Amino acid sequence: MSAKVFTIFPAIDLRQGKVVRLSEGDPARQTGYSENPVETARKWLDAGAKWLHVVNLDAALGEDETLNRTALNGILKTARECKAAVQYGGGIRSLPTAQELLDLGVQRIIFGTLAVTQPDQLQEALQRWGVECVAVSLDARGRDVLVRGWQDNSHLDLLDMAGNLKAGGLQWLVYTDVARDGLQTGFNQSVTLELARQSRLKVIASGGVRSLEEVTAAQQAGLAGIILGRALYEGNINLEEAITRYQNAG
Repeated sequence: MSAKVFTIFPAIDLRQGKVVRLSEGDPARQTGYSENPVETARKWLDAGAKWLHVVNLDAALGEDETLNRTALNGILKTARECKAAVQYGGGIRSLPTAQELLDLGVQRIIFGTLAVTQPDQLQEALQRWGVECVAVSLDARGRDVLVRGWQDNSHLDLLDMAGNLKAGGLQWLVYTDVARDGLQTGFNQSVTLELARQSRLKVIASGGVRSLEEVTAAQQAGLAGIILGRALYEGNINLEEAITRYQNAG
């Protein structure tokens, strides 16, 4: 199994209009990195990023997302100027919301809770916008898929869910091991690769990535991409080096 294109996605997680990272998705364990998301986007785009992975934490947690929407508009404008794309997730729980975001210029919508709890809506999204504009994020603790901003356990099995999504026509999947996210303990390579092999989806690795060696492993295993968060913000991975070495080699 090999992916024709390997994409490195710098993450911009938004909370109250600022760039933050959460540890294991816990809102009480938040680290702030920038009060200027547009400046952050420009930094990653100038380093060569062709895609940005933007997450609306406020919407995912059911909080007021006004400041994040303002930040998103600025990020999209900057991405357009750099001829780059944005995939966007977090609290997108209706098709009208997804349509509004696509109309703003988001290239790929990432559904989480909706895909798990309303599979018929996901089917409609795939039919309406096509497989390249729709992704699903399966966020799991162990093999249990979590929903509603990682606050609730769906008690659905990760691999079973991925198989169902593939059967329904999905192509793009983001997988995050919640127990590793934001901790820089390394992404869960064994489960990520098993997920990609069994589901035959285009899997993007996420959660705990800490080193260039892990980017190597993801690319060589034929994954579709990898999301880099805290490792970028704390200087453990140089984005320009990673893109030059791995993404352009794909």
